Amino acid sequence: MSAPPDVPNIVARAFDVSRRRGFVSFCRNETGRLLAMLSATRTGTMAEFGTGTGVGTAWLRSGMRPGTRILTAELDPKLAVAAAEIFTEDERVEVVAADWSTLRDRGPFSLLFLDAREPESSGPDTVADLVEPAAIVVLDDFTPCASWPPVHGGRVDTLREQWLVDPRFTTAEVMVAADTSVLIATRR
Repeated sequence: MSAPPDVPNIVARAFDVSRRRGFVSFCRNETGRLLAMLSATRTGTMAEFGTGTGVGTAWLRSGMRPGTRILTAELDPKLAVAAAEIFTEDERVEVVAADWSTLRDRGPFSLLFLDAREPESSGPDTVADLVEPAAIVVLDDFTPCASWPPVHGGRVDTLREQWLVDPRFTTAEVMVAADTSVLIATRR
């Protein structure tokens, strides 16, 4: 699990930390490149809920504009320490060992990146007040689905359906690889 040679240095460092910690579940490169591109369009404060060992954060950081900050929360204290190791000399990235809800008062955010498979924290009702108008929300870890209503695991994927029809957001599903997609939503 070493980093491919064509990833930014900060992402390669995150891969190294992940490997040393034995952590194998992290943001895919396809999603990471999308995060870097979206990060380059933002100002203000971006946030991530569910840092893991910081690979997604590193991708966000690789595209970040001057004057922009990243605030990221990881519930597992050991993973938060690992992620913080990547950004020890970067005052624009803050890793917090805490539940994502502790960041509510630190917004609104211009971009929010979170794992889609934690429904209690990733629905539009939970997220809407955390982001500013025209903010981007990126939810990863979807399995591509061409049907309506969307299906996941033999059941209606209510989370995906909520995002695709919520009137507060304009949302699109984007395949980033043959086996994975992300939802990208913009707050109206």
